[in-house]
Amino acid sequence: MDFDLNKAVQYFQTVVTQHYTDFRGRVSRRDFWTYIVVYVALAIIVAIVEALVGLGLLALLQLALFLPTAGMIARRLQDTGRNGSLVWLLMVPVLVMSTISLLAALAFGGVTLLLIYFFLLTVLSLISVCAAIYLIYVCIQPGASGPNDYGPPPAAGVPT
Repeated sequence: MDFDLNKAVQYFQTVVTQHYTDFRGRVSRRDFWTYIVVYVALAIIVAIVEALVGLGLLALLQLALFLPTAGMIARRLQDTGRNGSLVWLLMVPVLVMSTISLLAALAFGGVTLLLIYFFLLTVLSLISVCAAIYLIYVCIQPGASGPNDYGPPPAAGVPT
């Protein structure tokens, strides 16, 4: 199985620009994982830059890509015949963590706020890990071979 980095980045850009809030339909395993690989690579690059300059850049990236990522996960769930609403098990804690991280990076004051921040971050991280494990398990499952309640089988490489 070939992995073409240029095609993967183009696919990622197409999803983000043309399917920003798209929660309908289905997406194949290959296309889903292509999006995830580019997202993770971008997150690693942003995390490195953030370590050099600060400013909560990773939280900004997560907030900026929140809806397209939620849409991809929802469509992947729907490809397996599950309700795409399950995506919110993971995305709500991620949204809250990203928002808290961004706010803390911008203006952090007081020891009490620091303790509350770390407590919330720990609890939300545990919830997110549990949700992520379940969603990863579901997302690696093969999609329905024919049409299901969410539409026809997806065409590979074409965001639908």
